[in-house]
Amino acid sequence: DELPELLAATYERLVADGTLVVRPEPPVPTVPMDSSWAAKLGLIRQPTTFTSSISDERGEELLYAGMPISAVFAEQLGLGGVISLLWFRRRLPEYACRFIEMVLMLTADHGPAVAGAHNTIVTARADKDLISSLCSGLLTIGPRFGGALNEAAQQFTEAYDAQLTPKQFVDSMRASKRLIMGIGHRIKSVENPDKRVELLKQFVNEHFPAHDVLDYALAVERITTQKKSNLILNVDGAIAVAFVDLLRSSGAFTREEADELIEMQCINGLFVLGRSVGLIGHWIDQKRLKQPLYRAPWQSIHYASGIYS
Repeated sequence: DELPELLAATYERLVADGTLVVRPEPPVPTVPMDSSWAAKLGLIRQPTTFTSSISDERGEELLYAGMPISAVFAEQLGLGGVISLLWFRRRLPEYACRFIEMVLMLTADHGPAVAGAHNTIVTARADKDLISSLCSGLLTIGPRFGGALNEAAQQFTEAYDAQLTPKQFVDSMRASKRLIMGIGHRIKSVENPDKRVELLKQFVNEHFPAHDVLDYALAVERITTQKKSNLILNVDGAIAVAFVDLLRSSGAFTREEADELIEMQCINGLFVLGRSVGLIGHWIDQKRLKQPLYRAPWQSIHYASGIYS
């Protein structure tokens, strides 16, 4: 019981005779605040790494542009409605959602001979997986195959907005030696029209409030087909100009928003999404048929051999 007093007396004696030198106590180190606890109290805000505005999975129910997934199904928005929420962050009119679905159906496939399907088939027959085969097909999409929708939309829209007559537009493109994107087809012509384009035109005329850019493109077609009957408005061009009309006339977008969406190449996205359906189908088809490794036949290749010297 006397130990504390003895220890204190000993300490004081050692200090008094100089054996121990008293030093000041160091400052107490500051313990950092726990970030999780502080965030819950609202004392701090943790910086975000990126921003997303189209969906939110944090609550009890998944949200698409603020709309609960249960409401998406309850109101039967369909795939077109889901695209309107995730791509455009708003609900588009019912006819616009139907048009989006129509575009996906019309662009789903165009046979095994086109570049995307050919690449997918060759890759599938090399025993590659679905994703690799799909990517090999999608990577062929560009100005010559499926990727000209946005450029077609921009060309026709700029000419229409500049109030060029269809003939002035055609003449200016010819003078600058530029192709009119969305015009021309290797097989289809005035005498052999593309049924896909006919279906698009019929739907737009029946359901769109306005279709000024489509009408302008058709006026351009009447001029180009005078030169050659296969210089028609093809399905890429028809989709492109019709989608511009949708953006401008649906009432869901301002003019600035519509122009910005065209610049962001969302119209090309419709072709990419639609054609993915067909490319996956070709991969499944090749696996189902158990097709062997593809090797191009010699007769389909022109060997332009160099001269050995």
